[in-house]
Amino acid sequence: MLVVAPPLWSVVRHLVTLVHEAGHAVVAVATGRRLNAIRLHTDTSGLTVSSGKPRGPGMMATASAGYLAPAALGLVAVLLVDGGHTPWALYGGLGTLAVMLAFIRNWFGLVVVAVTGAGVAVLIWKAPASTQDFAALTFAWFLLVAAPRTTIDLWAHRRRARTRTTDADVLARLTFLPAASWNLLFLLVTTAALAGAVWLVGLPD
Repeated sequence: MLVVAPPLWSVVRHLVTLVHEAGHAVVAVATGRRLNAIRLHTDTSGLTVSSGKPRGPGMMATASAGYLAPAALGLVAVLLVDGGHTPWALYGGLGTLAVMLAFIRNWFGLVVVAVTGAGVAVLIWKAPASTQDFAALTFAWFLLVAAPRTTIDLWAHRRRARTRTTDADVLARLTFLPAASWNLLFLLVTTAALAGAVWLVGLPD
């Protein structure tokens, strides 16, 4: 319902954008790029700015990380909770949000990160283990279902706005593949992550 119902999606989509931009930021730093700024906007769009080589594997990995990050985080969270390691997921998320605060460059983004961080902190220090498991799994499955939805939205956005500034277009300029191919790859990978999570949960203990 969070992903399908328009009134709900328009609100919770900000959380997906937060994870999307966190993906860009984490991969940028991991590949040796300099992280400069993160912005989250009221229209659910976002922007992460990093500096470094304008081409090459690092730039490609950074550009592709955004749409894949929600699926990756959702799948990892499902595995951690299923393995009895929910605190790892919660502390990892809280640490990432704390670091992001230093790079947020607009007020709305600051509010989104701060409120989300406060929610995770309350879960860690106030909620019982069963509530932590439920909250972490709910968020994980939300991300896994939302990830393919955002790639479909990207396709519709590119057709409607004729924009050439999306992550898929950036990757098209960096490689020999057209933007549509990258968009399709995002859809396939995020759908595979959702299917993989369903398969893992269905395995006997």
